[in-house]
Amino acid sequence: MRPKKTILCVDNNEQALSVRTFLLETRGYRVIPTTTSQQALEHIEQAVPGSLDLLLCDLLLPQMDGNELVRRAKQLQPGLPAMIVSGTVHAFDRAVHADVFLPKGAASPAEMIERIRVLVARKRGPRKVIHAQPQHHLSGLMTSVAVAS
Repeated sequence: MRPKKTILCVDNNEQALSVRTFLLETRGYRVIPTTTSQQALEHIEQAVPGSLDLLLCDLLLPQMDGNELVRRAKQLQPGLPAMIVSGTVHAFDRAVHADVFLPKGAASPAEMIERIRVLVARKRGPRKVIHAQPQHHLSGLMTSVAVAS
């Protein structure tokens, strides 16, 4: 069984955070919920690089918006994928540091899960292609030896 992918989820609305956490956990993800950008940055600073698979945050957060959170998170861990969600549909122009912007209400939970799956897979990198070794014609040789005996 593969280890669970870990998502750091940030939203100051505790109800939205709870729903999102439940949605992700029931799909097999490990979720670390936080309600502030500062808590999220502290967690990212303490995390072993590569141990977090995704930063999922709201755009509109107090003290530090989601875009600034993503910018700082990528300074700490450049390989960390990030998704920003927002209830303000036209806020995508402010979400310039995220890998994906998803407007709340304009995307179904299934679409959000699919985008998360793709981001987590992209972090892992492309699947390794194993090239087949060239086959030597030993089977023909063995048949010749068996017939000659």
